[in-house]
Amino acid sequence: MKFHPLFPIITLSAVVAFAEDKPSPIGYEDTPLIPGTQWRVHDIKRPAPNVVAPGKTSADAPADAVVLFDGKSNEQFRGKDGAPCPWKVENGELVVKGGDIWTKESFGSCQLHIEWLTQPETKGNSQKKGNSGVFFMDRYEAQILDCYNNPTYADGSAGAVYGQTPPLVNAVRPPGNWQVYDVIFTAAKVDQDGAVTEPAYVTTIINGICVQNHTKIMGPTVHRQTTSYKGKFPGQAPIRLQDHGNEPPVRFRNIWIRPLP
Repeated sequence: MKFHPLFPIITLSAVVAFAEDKPSPIGYEDTPLIPGTQWRVHDIKRPAPNVVAPGKTSADAPADAVVLFDGKSNEQFRGKDGAPCPWKVENGELVVKGGDIWTKESFGSCQLHIEWLTQPETKGNSQKKGNSGVFFMDRYEAQILDCYNNPTYADGSAGAVYGQTPPLVNAVRPPGNWQVYDVIFTAAKVDQDGAVTEPAYVTTIINGICVQNHTKIMGPTVHRQTTSYKGKFPGQAPIRLQDHGNEPPVRFRNIWIRPLP
């Protein structure tokens, strides 16, 4: 019997087509349990992740985010002792002036996006140049500072867990450019009495560069002292943005947050 030279190719193509037509399984019920969970490997019954639409750009808030500042209103923040937010909105930017501010809402573990800018003519040096900060739960500071050609102590550099852990690298752009912070904060675990059973952690990315990689936070931020988790701690608290009194003032834009479990 004589076969056409294209016969093997045609046969193989038919097998491939049949394989592609057969639907792929969406899960299994006969695989082993994953240790420490109620789910099997590739478990068909395991709930699928919720769908969250991302922003149109990297600066835009995803669909499930809480927008803290959209360039129009400072209403998501308050001043000291619940006073109206003293920082003014100018040209779509939130201008630091009048003391620290706090979010009206409280947060624990979260993903925070915030952009900040210092001016080239900012006076001072070291910690007196373009200084601000983001305090998670009103106590753990991710440092904001103009660190471009501005020497300072390592654990006070931009991206540091202030007074504790320096950033892995100095990733800031020259002043006059917007700096982009993306921070994943994991709140400390506390028992029913408010005592900390597991410390807080932070992962920080500046301008697309990782500067803290699941860094353990040693306790609340303090100046020129060590810290600890002594005492009682809440499960959630407001986020605080710092006014360090620099001139010209630091400016912020595009602030949004996603609470995390």
